Amino acid sequence: MFIFCNKSIIYNLAMAKKNIQERTLNFSIRIVNICKFLRENGGTGYDLSKQLIRSGTSIGANVEEAQNAESKPDFIHKMSISLKEARETNYWLKILIATEKKT
Repeated sequence: MFIFCNKSIIYNLAMAKKNIQERTLNFSIRIVNICKFLRENGGTGYDLSKQLIRSGTSIGANVEEAQNAESKPDFIHKMSISLKEARETNYWLKILIATEKKT
């Protein structure tokens, strides 16, 4: 039973790793598509798209980079950067939503 639990934990960790990489890649693709739309329509959205594409695609890039971290502290640092980028992306998306409601 104990060995089974260990294998189960390892399997779940591997799936979580794959899941976060897959999810951040898909998120980056959606951000790129949003930014394409914003750039085509000009206005304030065009300016915000520059910030959004940087922070939004950086999330997945940092998650990928963390997979080859040299140490546990390096992994934590890279994942922390990814979290900061996610927060920034959330900020830009809030601004886009708020300004869209007013127009």
